[in-house]
Amino acid sequence: MEKSLPRQRLLLIAACALGLVLAGVVALNAGLFRPAPSAGAVGGPFQLVDQDGKPVDEAILKGKWSVVFFGYTYCPDVCPGTMQALRGAVDQLGPKGKDLRIVFISVDAGRDTPTKVKDWLAVQDLPADTVGLTGTPQQVAAAARAYRAVYEIQGDGPDYQVNHSTAAYLMNPRGRFDRVLAYGLTPEQMADQIRRAMRGD
Repeated sequence: MEKSLPRQRLLLIAACALGLVLAGVVALNAGLFRPAPSAGAVGGPFQLVDQDGKPVDEAILKGKWSVVFFGYTYCPDVCPGTMQALRGAVDQLGPKGKDLRIVFISVDAGRDTPTKVKDWLAVQDLPADTVGLTGTPQQVAAAARAYRAVYEIQGDGPDYQVNHSTAAYLMNPRGRFDRVLAYGLTPEQMADQIRRAMRGD
């Protein structure tokens, strides 16, 4: 009996450690836990199509401040809520709002055609220069990797859901990452973060 105690303790420690690792993986995929990315870790080349079916790449992010958000049009709450918060942030910025572009990238290549993305953006009543992007599964996956965004299809059939990370990424007019805009910020808080970035704070 005395010889079995150390082995039992080791098994217990190993089980606890495995549980912590799995919990971390689940939280990461749910967008609940993620280390703050460094400036060089977010963004990069991508090849997608916009809501009018026109091929675009990362150059679309140059010339204006951009908020890049990965989601999908069938999303029941997070995506519409984030779009409305961003719309409110643009309004809060006043004249500076014209210097900001919202860029929505779909992670649902199977259903989100350019037409579907265009119609969904119209329903959200977003600024006229808002850009919606989609592409093949491979193109979408490459763009998500570049931005450290995660997503995973859940369920079968036409009504499947897509779990995805919820952060938005603020990119400067050179197309380079500036900061994360966390999910759940109010329009006022988002506008404050964007204003600070524009000032160089």
